Amino acid sequence: MKRIFLFLATNLAVMLVLSIVLNLLGVNRFISGSGINIPQLLVFSLVVGFTGSFISLFMSKWMAKRSTGAYVIDPNSPRNQQEAWLVSTVHQLADNAGIGHPEVAIYEGEPNAFATGAFKNDALVAVSTGLLATMSQEEVAAVLGHEVAHVANGDMVTLTLIQGVVNTFVVFFARLVGYVVDRVILKNDRDGLGIGYYAAVIVSEIVFGILASIIVAWFSRLREYRADEGAAKLMGSPRPMINALARLGGVETSDLPKSFEASGIAGGRSLGALFASHPPIEDRIRALQQRG
Repeated sequence: MKRIFLFLATNLAVMLVLSIVLNLLGVNRFISGSGINIPQLLVFSLVVGFTGSFISLFMSKWMAKRSTGAYVIDPNSPRNQQEAWLVSTVHQLADNAGIGHPEVAIYEGEPNAFATGAFKNDALVAVSTGLLATMSQEEVAAVLGHEVAHVANGDMVTLTLIQGVVNTFVVFFARLVGYVVDRVILKNDRDGLGIGYYAAVIVSEIVFGILASIIVAWFSRLREYRADEGAAKLMGSPRPMINALARLGGVETSDLPKSFEASGIAGGRSLGALFASHPPIEDRIRALQQRG
């Protein structure tokens, strides 16, 4: 619940800051005494919705390194044989996938891995010390293939666009609800907006945001199946990925920071299947077996 609260609080903070800035710029003057200007409200919603998601995308590598404490391996001077193998493996997988060489990093934690970044040719692939300690080299390579497939599929950008659309609808309909509450239910006929408008907007953004996260989580689960299939193609067989998933299913996986949970090889605990960023591991294994 703490992670979910922090996630919601962060999104509300971004929307608040953007709303204040747009207010100063005069962009959010979509409500007047004569009613609500729908086109202007839509423009406001688009700006707020997509600005927040793209800011998160372009900051994703920096935030990932900071939040996980990941150490980026210098490809020209790895510190040991394991680091040299990781860099070599990721670069080979990237070449096979037709993308630029990602940065390769290691972070302390239970078994997990993630990929992030705004561009296919400038991404970050990171694995945990727990994953390296519990998996065979072939299984680690399969996990790295899974993350490289995420990058090659453009999943980070697609997820950002979906999040931007979802944010736009949340901002738009929250303010419509606020207007109805203020002018219709509370019958505020003054030129300015009443406290009912602002209270309704805040509550609506929270409720709509939670409902909208179901859509984002649904896409996140679909892309995990695609990345699993991508790893199987890069490895030349689904067996290494199946073995890696089976091993993950038998150990405690780390909960990544909420903003990067959807990027991990194994999703954190969820309130329910609708909000889960990853499908059940047994379903992923079954899908690979059926494709195999």
